[in-house]
Amino acid sequence: MANSFDCFSVLFGKDKVFINGKAFALGQCSTDILNLDSGALSELDKHIGKLVPAVKSLFSEKTDSAAHSAQELLNAVWDLVFTMPLYRDLNMDTFTSYNLFPLLLADEEKWIEVQDAKSEGHAMFQKFLDGLEYFPESIRTFRGQISGMLDFYFEPLTHRSTDAYANAYARYFSEMRAVEGVFGDGPFEQSFPTEIQFVPMAHPAEGGKALLAEKAVFSYLTHFLYTDFYRGLMAGNAPRRCHNCGIYFLLTAGYNTCYCNKLAPGETDRTCRKVGAHKKEAQGRVAATPAQKEYAKAYNRLKARKQRGKISVDEWNAIVAKAQELKEQTERGELSDEELRRQLAAL
Repeated sequence: MANSFDCFSVLFGKDKVFINGKAFALGQCSTDILNLDSGALSELDKHIGKLVPAVKSLFSEKTDSAAHSAQELLNAVWDLVFTMPLYRDLNMDTFTSYNLFPLLLADEEKWIEVQDAKSEGHAMFQKFLDGLEYFPESIRTFRGQISGMLDFYFEPLTHRSTDAYANAYARYFSEMRAVEGVFGDGPFEQSFPTEIQFVPMAHPAEGGKALLAEKAVFSYLTHFLYTDFYRGLMAGNAPRRCHNCGIYFLLTAGYNTCYCNKLAPGETDRTCRKVGAHKKEAQGRVAATPAQKEYAKAYNRLKARKQRGKISVDEWNAIVAKAQELKEQTERGELSDEELRRQLAAL
């Protein structure tokens, strides 16, 4: 069965996640999302912002023209979503996705049900639209939470292992529990709805060999991303920000290095891993940059506001993600230290 935006399945093995027959290390998909260009999320905001009123017009006009206009705007959203990590590798039901509104209008029974506010079909359609509208912000929230956790709880680790990751997460979890109530009803928890089946599958690399896999069905991308991230930690995998280029890369099986293996900025053949150690040796222990210091002060200020209940967890995650983006802009030379300080103070 083909996947859709709000209903897709993956297979989890011991240390891999299998997506449409392709094997990925646990934690790789969430690492890719951490590296997603923030401009893509801004583009999504723009296209979804145009789509919502068009859908309202469709329900009031009920014409083929309105359906095609809304579909054109939805397709611009799909063009971005379906190239994102996970979706780009899934076997998607692209025909239905790219023809959703004309198909709905052509099916009289479904069209009537979707317009009935008391029907299950209407509730499902509204859930789809709400999920789509919140989609970019949900990714920002994920990125803000995970990057903050990695920077302040995992980066200081002196060694990398499942035990070290568990202890770092325990400290994070304990602190989040300590501010219970800021996160809405009930205590802080990382719980995501999913449907689980245990199925056999053919080994992707060893013909004739069978694997026992856990088939998980998700209804939202970030539910999968959190699951992928935490399963990665359990397997000894964790994203880490490269100390040379600033891009996240996945440390696997407890391997400990500060540098990714991508081509280093300004280099034609040397990777960050090759040039990084030399730079560290030449520079010695360098103190935090002004941008890093300003970001740390802003982070602590925002955390204090969250602990006092002045801002919600979603607001905190979103603002921290914005602060992180401003720091990265400064480190790339796009903002001055003074401008960074001014914008962080305004958050």
